[in-house]
Amino acid sequence: MAALTKSYSCGASTRPIIYETIGNHFDEVAAQFPDTEALVVCHQGVRWTYAEFRERIDALAAGLLTLGIKPGERVGVWGPNSSEWALMQMATARIGAILVSINPAYRLYELEYAMNKSGCRAIISAEQFKTSKYLEMLYALAPELNTCVPGS
Repeated sequence: MAALTKSYSCGASTRPIIYETIGNHFDEVAAQFPDTEALVVCHQGVRWTYAEFRERIDALAAGLLTLGIKPGERVGVWGPNSSEWALMQMATARIGAILVSINPAYRLYELEYAMNKSGCRAIISAEQFKTSKYLEMLYALAPELNTCVPGS
């Protein structure tokens, strides 16, 4: 097998590939269409314009940096589809971190395996969804979360 020389593969297309980061491209779109709806999450009653979405992304990205998350580090997100999930996707991209999507149906042993295998430095989680009590499972897996200093 020949060595790979590109990090993408482009099949037949009339649209050229965009040679910029997700964050930079999002900024361009947000500047061009600040008052246009960018994210609608009906079950949460969320309707954010590009300007609002960008403001929230930047705030979350700053928070991740404050926690010490660095480019190339992995951050898990565990929960159902939500505005918070979309924010995490964009905020991690903004700072160059890698988003690790953790299946919201995972049980404790699956979460433990995924966390150990992926090397997540942090995990952002919903409290619960349906019968899954995410915080309880996180506390069972890492009891020190109840008492440790944030970021430790």
